[in-house]
Amino acid sequence: MIIGLDVGGTHTDVVLLDQSGLLRQAKIPTDPADLFRSLFAALEAVTAGVPPERIRRIVLSTTLTTNAVIQGNTPPVGLIVSAGPGIDPEAFRMGEAYVCVRGSIDHRGREIEPLDEAEVRRAAARFRREGIRQVGIVGKFSVRNPAHELAIRERLGEGFDGVFLGHRVSGRLNFARRIATTYLNAAVDPLHRSFFEAVRASLAEKGLHLPLRLLKADGGNMRLEASLECPIQTVLSGPAASVMGAVAAAAGEGDAVVMDIGGTTTDLAVLIGPAPVLNPHGITIGAYRTLIRSLETLSIGTGGDSAVRVEDGRLAVGPDRRGPAMVFGGAHPTPTDAMAALGMLPHPARERACEGLRPLAARLGLDLDAFARAVVDTACRQMLAAADRLVEAINAQPVYTVHELKEGYRVRPRAILVLGGPAPYFAAALRAFTPLAVRVVPRWEVANAIGAALARTTCEVEFFADTERRIACAPAENFQEAIAPPYGLKDATARALALLRVKALARGANPDFLEMEVVEAQEFHMIRGFHTTGKNLRVRVQVKPGLIHGYDALLAHLSAPADPLAPRAAGEALPPC
Repeated sequence: MIIGLDVGGTHTDVVLLDQSGLLRQAKIPTDPADLFRSLFAALEAVTAGVPPERIRRIVLSTTLTTNAVIQGNTPPVGLIVSAGPGIDPEAFRMGEAYVCVRGSIDHRGREIEPLDEAEVRRAAARFRREGIRQVGIVGKFSVRNPAHELAIRERLGEGFDGVFLGHRVSGRLNFARRIATTYLNAAVDPLHRSFFEAVRASLAEKGLHLPLRLLKADGGNMRLEASLECPIQTVLSGPAASVMGAVAAAAGEGDAVVMDIGGTTTDLAVLIGPAPVLNPHGITIGAYRTLIRSLETLSIGTGGDSAVRVEDGRLAVGPDRRGPAMVFGGAHPTPTDAMAALGMLPHPARERACEGLRPLAARLGLDLDAFARAVVDTACRQMLAAADRLVEAINAQPVYTVHELKEGYRVRPRAILVLGGPAPYFAAALRAFTPLAVRVVPRWEVANAIGAALARTTCEVEFFADTERRIACAPAENFQEAIAPPYGLKDATARALALLRVKALARGANPDFLEMEVVEAQEFHMIRGFHTTGKNLRVRVQVKPGLIHGYDALLAHLSAPADPLAPRAAGEALPPC
């Protein structure tokens, strides 16, 4: 059996699966102040009466780190940056406790200026005075030689809860983005550790002692323990879970837009056949341009609980949320209330929704039905406009999926796959505004938790070799070796794949179904005078994201078309807890 958990800011969705189908599902309110109880309640809901030894795998996804970054709810971070000649690192300042120290490594990994250790000690003393507990360290070319980052960490001394090195966060050459990524990694560390401890304690109390996996932004997963070194990998794992849930139910033919409609936001992504579109270079989160490899997603502030108001004689829906819909006890009208007023969403508290909508309708000179229809139409148009923006943005650059670069490909969606709590109601409304087929994903209420449960373990390795200096390394893997001629791209690729296999198995990948691929393999000649003196080799390899092996019957069950508003057949699955 498999457990999938999606820990959102409002609800925690949980499912129990086996190879035959969905056995149990539950939706539990999330209490960020007491994650242990929220997670324990979710696990209790689906495992009651199930022997612990029957559960083989647990995968979690969470929006907690994403929400913290977007809302600015992160602690202060100390950053120590060394650059050397060239661009002034002050141009990439992150936060108040940002310190530039003398010392630099060149693009081939050679020291050209020694580290100023006194400056490092002064920075450490300042951080302690200011109560800073998380520190990031970034050198411009640390991915070629991490010696200065390692020395800075050594000179920091004791007294810090988390110290994160830029070359371990990403092996790519982009100084500004590596600074931003390392900063965010340190910033979300306390929240992620709290989440980690709550998960571990909840499982221990349930008697579940097995390796845990956490969904990453690229739709793959990693062992929870490994995430402590790079917690920023969990950012956008919530949207990734939704995409993987749609993949599990997708027909696999043609292009499709995935639309996960929640209470506060709608998260969008694109599938080309069964493969999600990927941003391989690094996503932007709020004001931060990062090196985090992620599925290409877009989130907008339109959802079932978006605030409805009239401003300057015009109707506005979102982007803020002022609590639940009035039919569910809230105090402010929402699109959910408009659907209830129109009879699209049957609810005994319909009149409460109508009472909330009437004053706003009167301000526009509309009757209740016309105003409610305008609210639903506005929300749908905003969602479809966002889908158009996402497709246009993807088509404006080379298109990458999690499996390949599709050179010259243009995305042309033929369908919209809708999931999330209000999915069937919005799907019915969306059909009036688009020629695309609009299909509700089976088990739309918990498709995100299903996607997390079925996601494959993934990782990547970046490998570099300098044949003139006779050095090869993968800094993010803490690996370096001496090489001897003749050494070429084939040798570098073989070593990179070997390192990838070791890393993937350590993160929990299935050794019998390990799909590895070469993403990048380049060589650059080094010329001195009129002679070639050596080569720089760069190789990047990955385990392909996708769904785990051995659950074909379950996937067939999930991809079977169904009427989401029809009653479920008796015995189709155990009832939701």
